[in-house]
Amino acid sequence: GEIMAYELSKTLEYKAIEVQTPLGIKHTTTLADNVVLCSILRAGLALHTGFMNIFDNAENGFVSAYRHHPNNDDYFDILVEYQAAPSFENKNLILIDPMLATGQSIVAVFNKLMTEETPKEIHIAVVIAAPEGIAYLEKHLPNNCHLWVAALDEKLNEKNYIIPGLGDAGDLAYGSKL
Repeated sequence: GEIMAYELSKTLEYKAIEVQTPLGIKHTTTLADNVVLCSILRAGLALHTGFMNIFDNAENGFVSAYRHHPNNDDYFDILVEYQAAPSFENKNLILIDPMLATGQSIVAVFNKLMTEETPKEIHIAVVIAAPEGIAYLEKHLPNNCHLWVAALDEKLNEKNYIIPGLGDAGDLAYGSKL
């Protein structure tokens, strides 16, 4: 997460400031707008710390979203059950999720978050994406969303898993779900 956060940070707006030190004044820059990091639980936590290392003054939010298979078949709904986020009105909102498969989770989280506030900028940071997920985001999210992808994989399989992918990112980072 830290490398992606660093690259993303270079595209944000900065302002000049003066910092008084014991020996003089230092002219430097700082982010012009506050940042809110919002990870999609549980897999997003694996990247969240790296983003906090770069955006050390950022506020933090978390949203639970997961695939629900009501009939234990290939069909699934995306359930968004929990959200805790500070105000992101006129701030830079960074949504963090390591995998972009179908795109449905990110769109569901986005729609849930955007019911009452509007951020200045929206960035979506993922490690591995499938072309189908990118196309879904392009169709269902506004044009002012910036997508950051570290690796573009080949496709989705019949169960909508990224191929070759890496499996369930949350399970790999934290163990199997109960």
